Amino acid sequence: MTGTLHPDSNGGERRYRTLFLSDVHLGTKGCQAEALLEFLRHHDADTIYLIGDIVDGWRLRSGWYWPQSHNDVVQKLLRKARKGSRVVYVPGNHDEFLREFYGTHFGGIEVCETALHVAADDKRYLIIHGDVFDVVVRHARWLAFFGDWAYVTALALSTRINAVRRFFGLTYWSLSAWAKHKVKNAVSFIGRFEETLAAEARRRGVDGVVCGHIHSAAQRDIDGLAYLNTGDWVESCTAIVEHDDGHMELVHWADRSEKLNTGPVPLPLPWRRRAA
Repeated sequence: MTGTLHPDSNGGERRYRTLFLSDVHLGTKGCQAEALLEFLRHHDADTIYLIGDIVDGWRLRSGWYWPQSHNDVVQKLLRKARKGSRVVYVPGNHDEFLREFYGTHFGGIEVCETALHVAADDKRYLIIHGDVFDVVVRHARWLAFFGDWAYVTALALSTRINAVRRFFGLTYWSLSAWAKHKVKNAVSFIGRFEETLAAEARRRGVDGVVCGHIHSAAQRDIDGLAYLNTGDWVESCTAIVEHDDGHMELVHWADRSEKLNTGPVPLPLPWRRRAA
């Protein structure tokens, strides 16, 4: 089951058993921090999993960008931890600097390599970012950095296109998402990634996997295993929630957000060297 969840009729907060988020990319101009704050005001959970690339260390190394809204997201998550939510942070490749701190806590937020989540219906899910199964990230980091730059460039072009579309009253359209679904190699990569993560879940003897990394939200069955990808908070603004009965749902917040940023984002400078 997939769809858009709405706050209650009083505009208040809906509480779930578990909330899964990934690929927020705080520290980048493309991050939809305002939309995420809006989402977090309307959604809470007993357990919140942050499944990697919450902070974009790659971008911050090449140029500092940290507006108040990004700080507000961090404070909002810390506040949820203080109010009793269990918050688990599983770092990804963009926030790999946190991998030195497995087993520690920051403001009540647990940092761990992977996690095992047991849902209300007793199904067990592997929680993992997924970059360790991306051969480009693991064995050709220069190509991963180039791909990161290409993605940011596509995002910048997308925001310019959407500024025009918005002027004419048209809905948001993602250039990079269109490219991922149209380019044969990208579609093939996504398919292989999904199958590999499902195979890893099977190897570990669990019922499914919840991951991120590829910015492609999904909820599907792969040979009897549940594959759930949280998507991202750069374009799609998606998350996974677990209801009290254990069933999972993919939430498309971009479909109803009033805070979605579709304005222009400056193009990166391709010749600017990344800091060591």
